[in-house]
Amino acid sequence: MTQEKPTSPDQTEETVSTESVDDSASPEETLEELLEKARAEAAENLDNFLRAKAESENIRKRSADEVIKARKFAVEQFAGELLAVRDSLDLASQVDLTEDSAQAMKQIHEGVTLTLKQLDSAFEKSGVTMVDPTGEKFNPELHQAMSMIETDDVEPNHVVNVMQKGYILNERLLRPAMVVVAKAPAQAAAESGELGDTES
Repeated sequence: MTQEKPTSPDQTEETVSTESVDDSASPEETLEELLEKARAEAAENLDNFLRAKAESENIRKRSADEVIKARKFAVEQFAGELLAVRDSLDLASQVDLTEDSAQAMKQIHEGVTLTLKQLDSAFEKSGVTMVDPTGEKFNPELHQAMSMIETDDVEPNHVVNVMQKGYILNERLLRPAMVVVAKAPAQAAAESGELGDTES
């Protein structure tokens, strides 16, 4: 019976490491595989990039087309509402004034009243609000003072008369109301100044 020679730990590790090297691929093959894998990933990433770029370009073109259409047809609904107003004015212009002027004027007045109602309805549907500040305190954000008059009938710095109504579109001022603003009569202002001097 033969006895096996005990192997030292160093010899065992050497044997294991040699076996593992024999089982693994050569360094050249490993590098080629890694290179091929990197090339495949690069090609896939390039393809994904080109697809994403093409998609973003398509989105940009679609958005630009939608903006153009929105600008072109933004007033379509409002224009449709104004067609009825145009029809009413057309009918009013066809009234024969030579026959009975009183009757003709009555028809024109009725037509104008109806047209104003139609126009107000079109404005309301489109978010346009009228600014008629008669008797209200002057507001420089909504009103434009055309002149000031002395009066006792209206408080100072309040609107006496509206020369032209203003309009607001969805809380944004389209046109300020042109107004005449009240101021205290000169005599009253002088008296109040004198009273102030006396008190001081």
